[in-house]
Amino acid sequence: MQFYRHGLSSADAKAVAEVLDTPFLTSGAVGKKVEAQIAEFFGQPYALLVNSWTNGALAVLLALDIKPGDEVIIPAQTFIATANMVELIGAKPVFADVDPHTLLLTPESAARAVSPRTRACIPVHMYGLMCDMAGLRAALPAHVTLIEDCAHCFEGTRDGEPPGKHAEVAIFSFYATKNVTCGEGGAIILKDEKLFAALQQTRLHGMSAIAADRFKAGQYRHWDMARLGVKANLPDLLAALLPNQIATIRERLPARTALVERYRTELANLPIRLQTLPDTCVSAHHLFPIHVKPAARDAAIAALNAAGIPVTVNYRSVPTLTYYREKYGYTQASFPVSHEWGEGEITLPLWPGMPDEDQTKIIETLRSAVVPLCG
Repeated sequence: MQFYRHGLSSADAKAVAEVLDTPFLTSGAVGKKVEAQIAEFFGQPYALLVNSWTNGALAVLLALDIKPGDEVIIPAQTFIATANMVELIGAKPVFADVDPHTLLLTPESAARAVSPRTRACIPVHMYGLMCDMAGLRAALPAHVTLIEDCAHCFEGTRDGEPPGKHAEVAIFSFYATKNVTCGEGGAIILKDEKLFAALQQTRLHGMSAIAADRFKAGQYRHWDMARLGVKANLPDLLAALLPNQIATIRERLPARTALVERYRTELANLPIRLQTLPDTCVSAHHLFPIHVKPAARDAAIAALNAAGIPVTVNYRSVPTLTYYREKYGYTQASFPVSHEWGEGEITLPLWPGMPDEDQTKIIETLRSAVVPLCG
């Protein structure tokens, strides 16, 4: 049994081979076409491809001139990259607890975390479920930049609106397990022309012109560096895998939704907690997490593994991980909702095309081997 299986096949190699037949392998014409496709998909004027969500976020923070002494609000329940990028540039990640049902950052929790040093807020669309972006924008001061962490949510919506509608910036991941993938990669969408110009530089060492532009029309063009940047551009070799996935992503969502609905129906009356899905949201269903009593979590994982079922943990409360706990003095009581969820979370296999018999075995094992542990 597999935990996850991407939807790419040898047929997708043709797009890569076409790039290999050109003299240009790094960021070039293919990537620019994909950027235009992404911008159109989300109804945004600008999009930029990056080589990971992580480096994309770092490029965004640099383009926003967020510096040591500044603060950035993030949910305590997220992947470590959300906090680490803030920490790496010397700013302070200010954690806020999440809603106990949706596991999302709420406008109220974010507003309580605002201080005179707050420069930005990074809400995370956890497991594919969108945060209340309109509510967050209304709850936060206008000078606080909203940066959507859309690593789990490319095709999701809330109140009929996709990512990017209410935020200044939204960042996506095309990592190997994501609903849209090229192995490693990501994208940024945004509205502001000035910020877009800055991002074009901060995603590539701060240089004023990428390689494709430096050699445009057969003539070399000088470049400059006016600001600090990172190496975050995505090569055409990987960008070539994206167009068909983006074009068909909404067509593929029903398959994920059907698997999730079966899980939710079969597990509804068991002593297993599930993420609440508001009626106003269409989740991207990137992952399917469950929650068991924290004291039983490791035994539950062992029981599932013994039955040949691969599972993982997504995610633990970031402030109680060793680095952040020791640096900032957080305890388990600092963000109780995030801590309790993280101590009992287990992520089950979920991917379009997952055999029916695999899901049946997972459900039966939960009933026979995990539920007794939860008494």
